[in-house]
Amino acid sequence: MTLKPNPSPRRLPPPSRSSAMAADGSVLRRLYFSVYNWVVFIGWAQVLLSMILALLDDGHEAVYAAIERHLLFAQTAAIMEILHSILGLVRSPVSSTLPQITGRLFITWGILWSFPETHSHILVTPLIISWSITEVIRYSFFGIKESFGFTPSWLLWLRYSTFIVCYPVGMVSEVGLIYIAFPFMKASEKYCIGMPNKWNFSFDYFYFSTFLMALYVPVFPYLLRHMVAQRKKALSKAKTT
Repeated sequence: MTLKPNPSPRRLPPPSRSSAMAADGSVLRRLYFSVYNWVVFIGWAQVLLSMILALLDDGHEAVYAAIERHLLFAQTAAIMEILHSILGLVRSPVSSTLPQITGRLFITWGILWSFPETHSHILVTPLIISWSITEVIRYSFFGIKESFGFTPSWLLWLRYSTFIVCYPVGMVSEVGLIYIAFPFMKASEKYCIGMPNKWNFSFDYFYFSTFLMALYVPVFPYLLRHMVAQRKKALSKAKTT
């Protein structure tokens, strides 16, 4: 009796060029977001650490001077998140990302950096506490997720729970600092464009800032509802997995 040779295993067709490109794109995306999130995490960690040291050594008056360089870097880097949302690289909608980032940038550059008179005010401290705690948690959450493909349950809970305290504290601090800067805006007329000029256009930074401050009234509850919905979705999904 002659034994028949084992049939050769059927060869699978080689992966298509489009699937290979998609796989490469996925790897590059994860690499980019891993680097981005960890770099910005380091920036916010420096903000938090510098703030704590300044508070312990010299009090709230010294906080801004200690964190300014790190804050300008970390917060300005968030511009990329608007681009990520517009390009569809992340699931966050532009409608929630844009007001959050532009509001932060306005406070960072348009108020704190532009008007040094605000630097020693006590509201800078709760502002930086709320911002830095929120962002250290958020960027470490996404850094771990992109780098390792998972996140610890305790970090997931912090990511979607700390806003309950930090968001209102940060919002009140932002509005308060805008109001505190009003007299300095009027006195300095910084960023104002008066008439007449060749463009036949005038701009008053005080009224512009007043308008932005008024936007907090409708934007605050909108963003709060969005974050509450995110929290409910994320935590309920975690319970089922």
